[in-house]
Amino acid sequence: MGRRTRKLISGLVMLGVVGGAAFWWLTKPAPWSPSHWEGLGEPDLANGEQVFWAGGCVSCHAKKGAEGDARLVLSGGAPLKSPFGTFHAPNISSDETAGIGTWTLAEFGNAMTRGVGRNGEHLYPSFPYGSYARMTAKDINDLWGFMKTLPKSAEVAPPHELPFPYNMRVALGGWKLLFLTDKPRASVDAGDPKLARGQYLVEGPGHCGECHTPRNALGGFEPDQWLAGAANPEGEGRIPDITPGSKSIGGWSASDIASYLETGFTPEFDSVGGSMVEVQKNMAKLTPADREAIAAYLKAVPAL
Repeated sequence: MGRRTRKLISGLVMLGVVGGAAFWWLTKPAPWSPSHWEGLGEPDLANGEQVFWAGGCVSCHAKKGAEGDARLVLSGGAPLKSPFGTFHAPNISSDETAGIGTWTLAEFGNAMTRGVGRNGEHLYPSFPYGSYARMTAKDINDLWGFMKTLPKSAEVAPPHELPFPYNMRVALGGWKLLFLTDKPRASVDAGDPKLARGQYLVEGPGHCGECHTPRNALGGFEPDQWLAGAANPEGEGRIPDITPGSKSIGGWSASDIASYLETGFTPEFDSVGGSMVEVQKNMAKLTPADREAIAAYLKAVPAL
């Protein structure tokens, strides 16, 4: 091997090392600074409960078909099928071993809003931290306080069932670099308190876009198709378009939408169905003002 060839190979190796280091630096897990979670005071448990229902924690983390107080046992295990494999919701009860009972507020908050696990690992975006990233530190603190009052469960949720390469968490750093943002999803009048509240609830804890917005081949949102409907990841039918120009709710008034979220009945007196059943149960727990804010936002987003 000639000197020139050795130099070329050495240069390529060095370039690869530098490129790999740069990629790692740009895509490594990025939790908040510890100060982000300091000075929040005692949690407001009443607000924490409202955040809990807005966030839909029960829909994935409680047993399927659970009713009454059993809905508050967050033992996990529910399968979420996707083109990338099947994810299983973890136990997020306050159990110290099977759940998250020994976590700190910072660990919980970083998982919720940054997709960073307790051990510094990337979390899969089947957990909708891409939406929860918009949540305030106060709401996270209040939610965490409320969740610690809920029953413990010693059930251990099954692991995710993901084929290669989707079982490689390191690749999630690149996904976050491309798609994780806390910027608004739609342009509405942020100076209107009702619209601002509705935007926060829909784009943040309510994570409505996670089901109602189509995704590209990498699983990121199609940004110009916000809430325009999407394929059902479980392969049955389609999640409807809920923009003002849609055939599903485009003709509904804001009062119709708010009523639907409270009662589960459409203006035509059909009842809620499919995966929306659990969502509607959660929305019914919110205050009338919050349901009205959600409705106002859904009437204000751009029609497609």
